[in-house]
Amino acid sequence: MADTQEVDAKAGDKRAERRAARLAKQIEAFGKAHGGAEGQVAYLGERGARIVLVGADGGWGDLVAPTHAIAEEAVRKAGITVHESFDGEFAAKVKTGPYEWSRMAGTQMGGPAND
Repeated sequence: MADTQEVDAKAGDKRAERRAARLAKQIEAFGKAHGGAEGQVAYLGERGARIVLVGADGGWGDLVAPTHAIAEEAVRKAGITVHESFDGEFAAKVKTGPYEWSRMAGTQMGGPAND
């Protein structure tokens, strides 16, 4: 029984390593497309962790990792600066346009409906 658990743990470790490597490649691609990137990792509860990325050009995006540990490993592998929180100077780097503002306002301001 212990042998089976050990094999399952090793398989899980390999899967987590592959997932972190895939996320790191996506982070690196984002950074390349936006002149560099910084990030912040936030817990999503049972869902995992959200990696918020902000490019040097103000572009932004996010990725979801199945666990906080995988998200932390992905940003470490990608070699980006990671912030403790999404506020202050880091948040001020985000550039938003009409699309984001219409989505935030929703239908009250003529934005897309949340159907």
